[in-house]
Amino acid sequence: MLVRETAAEQLEERQSDWAYSKPVVILDVIWNFAFVAVAAGVLFLSRDENPEMPLRLWIIGYAFQCLLHMVCVCVEYKRRRRRQSMEYSPFNAGEDGVLSSGSGVESEQYVTFAQLEEDNGSNVAKHLESANTMFSFVWWITGFYWVSLGGQALARGSPQLYWLCIIFLAFDVFFVVFCVALACIIGIAVCCCLPCIIAILYAVADQEGASKEEIDQLSKFKFQKNGDNEKPAGDVQGPVGGIMIECGTDSPMEQVLSQDDAECCICLSAYEDGVELRELPCRHHFHCACVDKWLYINATCPLCKYNILKSSSQEEV
Repeated sequence: MLVRETAAEQLEERQSDWAYSKPVVILDVIWNFAFVAVAAGVLFLSRDENPEMPLRLWIIGYAFQCLLHMVCVCVEYKRRRRRQSMEYSPFNAGEDGVLSSGSGVESEQYVTFAQLEEDNGSNVAKHLESANTMFSFVWWITGFYWVSLGGQALARGSPQLYWLCIIFLAFDVFFVVFCVALACIIGIAVCCCLPCIIAILYAVADQEGASKEEIDQLSKFKFQKNGDNEKPAGDVQGPVGGIMIECGTDSPMEQVLSQDDAECCICLSAYEDGVELRELPCRHHFHCACVDKWLYINATCPLCKYNILKSSSQEEV
């Protein structure tokens, strides 16, 4: 359960970061701007049409939603970019690149006030986006009611406005169905197929976790199932599942695992004879294939969240 909760948190963070990445924001703005441009073009071409229902009003309201969404997305994107630059840029650095001790408090206050202003702007944008979402839902129902009420009379008398409303309504339905289906797939995958989620996170990871060299420095073992002629379990209580034998050393260290511990907490599979295992500094062990992909995403233990990068830096000091 701890691994699944951590994976769900990581997936939510990745989804948020991915949704406001530069390519996605550009695509979102272009997509909504295309709706606005099409709406403006059809309104101009259909100036001679006189529909019984206020379809022009509905199209103008739909275009206004798209414009407001573009503004909110751009504001949130700029806020995230500024926050990232503030996190990674040094404040009050001297010529040698060292922060002066006398300006430390002023720097912290500057960051606090700046972040407060950023949060206030973000809250306004989020409230506007939430209100826009609620308005779009009500506006969709209104448009569906007007189109349904007009029926074939609108199609014959105002074909351009009528079919544009049908297209916009259909796009919204498709988008909602797609989002619901994607949320269901992700929920099922988190509950039933955690390695699939780790593979997805690994595919979209931007190397914020540990590097390959840092992962290779961790202890690697080969698992050997316990047989009838093996040595006693020692301090292990209960049935013995097998022995972990360290790889790549002249005097390999051996660890006896109980039957309950002889399984990977990521894929929930029991260790097979001869499989390679990775042990973290916190003494938790997993399949190499499972935990290596995890560490590329997040350099912490999936169970106790021990940071392996802090451990390696302390050893170097």
